[in-house]
Amino acid sequence: MRHLLLFLLLLLSPRVGAQEGMSPPQVPGHANGGVEPALVPTPIPALVSGTVETPRFRILYSTRAEGAARQLATHIESVRDAFVSVLGRDWPGTTEIRMGVGRAEFEGMALPGGEPPGWAVALAYPTHRIVLLDALTLAGPEGQVTLRHELAHVALGQLAPHWPRWFQEGLAQNLTGENLSMTHYAALFSAVAQEKVFRFEHLAEEWPDLPSDVELAYAQSAAFVGWLAARQGPEGMGRLVDEVATGQPFEQAFGKAFHSSLWVEEQAWREGLAARYGWLPLTTSTSLLWLLIIALGAAAYLRMRSLKEQRLAEMDAREAAEEAAMREELEAELALQRQALELPTDVVTLEPRQESEGSDTPEGNAVGWRETPTSDVEEDAERTPRPVKPTLH
Repeated sequence: MRHLLLFLLLLLSPRVGAQEGMSPPQVPGHANGGVEPALVPTPIPALVSGTVETPRFRILYSTRAEGAARQLATHIESVRDAFVSVLGRDWPGTTEIRMGVGRAEFEGMALPGGEPPGWAVALAYPTHRIVLLDALTLAGPEGQVTLRHELAHVALGQLAPHWPRWFQEGLAQNLTGENLSMTHYAALFSAVAQEKVFRFEHLAEEWPDLPSDVELAYAQSAAFVGWLAARQGPEGMGRLVDEVATGQPFEQAFGKAFHSSLWVEEQAWREGLAARYGWLPLTTSTSLLWLLIIALGAAAYLRMRSLKEQRLAEMDAREAAEEAAMREELEAELALQRQALELPTDVVTLEPRQESEGSDTPEGNAVGWRETPTSDVEEDAERTPRPVKPTLH
């Protein structure tokens, strides 16, 4: 199923590098991608109306974000504990989280000289141990992923002074689970097919400009760091953190921690890309069989649906014809009943009276009527005997 969805994504998505006119999507950001403000004391933003503190965090919130801040304080410590279990290290000090509601308050919480980019929905200042969050973003479906992503930048920034950009992004995505994204898989699939995978030395400081290239940079960074973590284990990653924390160059620390060079490890990772993200997984017998089964199932479903719709249409037409025939029969029967009721046999008929001869009065000239037969009142009067008049003496 995953391969089928991936194949559909590739058919519908443009080729890598063809999206120059598009603006970047809104994603979590961090100050390391730009220039982080100098580490000097700064006043608390005027928007801040209150503070919630935990053992290792201080949450500053605006009036509208108070509820979200108090909710975050109930589980923020467990998020940091999860990081410690993966890295084997905890960063020092108290981390400050600033929360507002909406874009205006989000930007109003920023450090002077460190305004968030327009595409960012969250921002981390690792050197300052400060994270900016929009309460609306935190309440969304990706809110917890965004929070973990920014805390990962703070953790790396506090554990060691200098990390290559690709390692920061890759480790952050592995800590938050973003490395399992189907979008990342599709980006790597397309890049492997076009033989366009960036060298990590080109992603150490700068980041691509095109949205499609940015997606690929995120995807391959997450994939490579995940591959390193699986290959070296937690102990090896911990050694890398300790070596980088001494201040030596990353590649030198990499060699000491993993007993191999970055170039060698990258080449080994690249050699397996075709097997993991190329056409080979789609052409294996099991995958191809499942693809054929899914395609046949989809075709059968569409065929059955078409037949069902056709059968329903025929039933509707037949029912409409039957209703029309019944309506005609009913109207004919009603017409016959109305015709039979027009001249009933027991209705009394009236005949016009003859005009009186020589009558000059208006009554004589008017048409008179007489009843046929004689009315019942007159017949009753004739049948009823009259009483005998008394004799007077």
